[in-house]
Amino acid sequence: MEFYFFEISLAIVAVIVTWMGCKAIKGIWTQVKRRISYMVGKSQDNQGVVNLNASESLASSSEPCHWKYDVFLSFRGPDTRKGITFDIYDRLNTRGIKTFMDDRDLEVGDAISPTLIAAIKESRFAIVVLSQNYASSTWCLEELREICLSMEDNRILPLFYHVDPTDVRYQKKGSFKEAFSKHVKSGRYTSEKVKEWRAALYKVANISGWSTTDHKTERGLVEAIVDLLSSKVVPDAIESTGDFQAFEATRQAMNEVMKALIDDKVTCVGVHGMGGVGKTTMVKHVAAQTCKNGSFNHWIMATISQNNDLIKIQDTLAELLGFTLQEKTEDGRATRLHKEILRREKLLIIMDDVWARTDLSRIGIPSYKELQKCKSKVLLTTRRLNVCHAMKCQEKISLNILSEEDSLTLFLRNARIMSFESPTFEKVVKRVAAECKGLPIALIAVARALGDKDPVEWEKAAQRLEKSQSANPDHEEDAFECIKLSYDYLKDEEYKSFFLLCSLFPEDDVINIEDLFRYAIGIGLFRDAETINEARGTAYTVVEHLKDSSLLLESDYVTRVRMHDVVRDTALNIAKSEGGHRFLVKAGCGLDDWPPISRLDEGCTAISLMSNRMRKLPPQLVCPKLQILLLNQNYGLDEIPETFFQTLNELRVLDLSRTGISYLPQSFGLLTNLRALYLFDCEKLRDISVVGKIMTLEVLSVKGANFMELSRDIGNLTNLRVLDFTNGWIFEIPSKLLSKLHSLEELYLRYRFGADFDEGY
Repeated sequence: MEFYFFEISLAIVAVIVTWMGCKAIKGIWTQVKRRISYMVGKSQDNQGVVNLNASESLASSSEPCHWKYDVFLSFRGPDTRKGITFDIYDRLNTRGIKTFMDDRDLEVGDAISPTLIAAIKESRFAIVVLSQNYASSTWCLEELREICLSMEDNRILPLFYHVDPTDVRYQKKGSFKEAFSKHVKSGRYTSEKVKEWRAALYKVANISGWSTTDHKTERGLVEAIVDLLSSKVVPDAIESTGDFQAFEATRQAMNEVMKALIDDKVTCVGVHGMGGVGKTTMVKHVAAQTCKNGSFNHWIMATISQNNDLIKIQDTLAELLGFTLQEKTEDGRATRLHKEILRREKLLIIMDDVWARTDLSRIGIPSYKELQKCKSKVLLTTRRLNVCHAMKCQEKISLNILSEEDSLTLFLRNARIMSFESPTFEKVVKRVAAECKGLPIALIAVARALGDKDPVEWEKAAQRLEKSQSANPDHEEDAFECIKLSYDYLKDEEYKSFFLLCSLFPEDDVINIEDLFRYAIGIGLFRDAETINEARGTAYTVVEHLKDSSLLLESDYVTRVRMHDVVRDTALNIAKSEGGHRFLVKAGCGLDDWPPISRLDEGCTAISLMSNRMRKLPPQLVCPKLQILLLNQNYGLDEIPETFFQTLNELRVLDLSRTGISYLPQSFGLLTNLRALYLFDCEKLRDISVVGKIMTLEVLSVKGANFMELSRDIGNLTNLRVLDFTNGWIFEIPSKLLSKLHSLEELYLRYRFGADFDEGY
């Protein structure tokens, strides 16, 4: 009789398919499957598994016409909510894939809510995060049972998170066995209910999914999940690109920009707004969308910044256009770039972070009239509205700060807060978010700093921000305070010192992590590491933490990072105000002469004058506490006065790379605390024998050096740990020299000629 009922039910469904809407079909089919599940459970009491899929092919026709959610996440909260599940949720939503993630942990005896059942039914896919304690939660088991009743196999995507699929499938050992033993012994659940749970686990364990054993890192696993879902779900194009999320203020400005860019009468569009509000991110997104919809064929982007480095800007644009500028003069480079741009049609040229009126013709960008003929346009971003006027932008669009509601949404997302522990905690979180004044960069930095802290720390942060910003009308200054808070919450002093080192590089520079690491070694960071390579690993860990804290940004290369200009300004303010870190930074500012050193500056611990045009140094530098001196990339600097280093006994890091110096003064021997010395690409330097007097030296880089013979005095450097002669032309290395370097861990030697190595070295 029971099996006769199955046949009639299936026949009824088959008839109804031909004329009823898809939601109705889905509802009827769900009821049929529930009935099948129940009947099979009663008729096969002796079996451990219940079949929940009598007819998958029929169910496939029951997909709704419109899904409310793209993905439903099933997981056990205490196991993965603040870990991989949130990462998946965050990344999917960032990609524009609507994902449902319940924010409650139900207690024993709580029933699965109608809202949750509805969310399952209205989701196109379900990701089931099967963690060690998943089966210990009867709520998770009920949720999974509902998923199996409502969805076909190809819509259920299991993630075996540090569990063996066999243990999930049979529940005969490990945590899954223990969980079911407890459920049975408790006496709260009928044998029929337990069989349904077992059947659901059996089903999901037989579906192909992901496993932690198949991926080296959790980040790689999340990427694989997001990539697969991205290929199955096409999000709304306006919602996201990469990590971009369009809130109301952003969306409004973005729509205005896109409208202006498709206006044939408009050739230059200016976007203005305060630092950290998200201008750069927004225009990148707009550019991608306009190329996607055919308004433009290609887009290129260069950062102008306060430095206005013409050569760097030209090289960036040329590289993005697929060629290299070989011309040596400024006019020659501009002429070539001008021609290449006019050869293209429908090209969008983005000039990012413009601080003052900029003569685009000096760069090589054609006039607006010339661009109009080839349907190309200029889009610029600036903090100042008057720059838009000076650059003769036909459309001037403001990007405003986020609304209170959107600010809280962005804040909670980055703090990974899915629910509030109490009304009191909710109030303090909202207070902290409000103090970020709607600036995305501040909201993200503070949220990530406080995300895992207890309510007491949240209260302290709220009080501190309220106190520091109570009389402050400038929202950009508010951003400084918020980023300073994020800095203060870094794990330890080494993390802080490493972060501040990044501010020594020019604004908008791409920072090589290896250079950063060697500077860090020079000032004594990562001393707990037993080897240089172990210390390097620690440095990369710190970089990842700083990126996760929103204090550093990704670059196009995994070995490099960038620093947002607002974050860099904050770092410099911190370095100026803290006793242990007094920095004087004039990097990439176009200096022709040595800047005046005030009495206050004499107490500096770091001076960075890299990437300027200086030709001379003062007779003597009086900075007795100086530990870092960066003079690299001053190509015209060809001489170091003999008395220059006489008072720099605390100096630990010295970078003279890419200068024109031809010899090192004998006063080098006075640098008795120097640990890191950089002389790479000093093409005129022929003799470094004086370096042999610096017994404390641990890192010596003379990449690109040209030596007939490597000085025997280098053998005195018994503390040397890194010796880098990459791309150097060394015709002879004295016998036994390298064997004297007892502490040497890393030797980089390429393009050597006639070098005599010790046997077995």
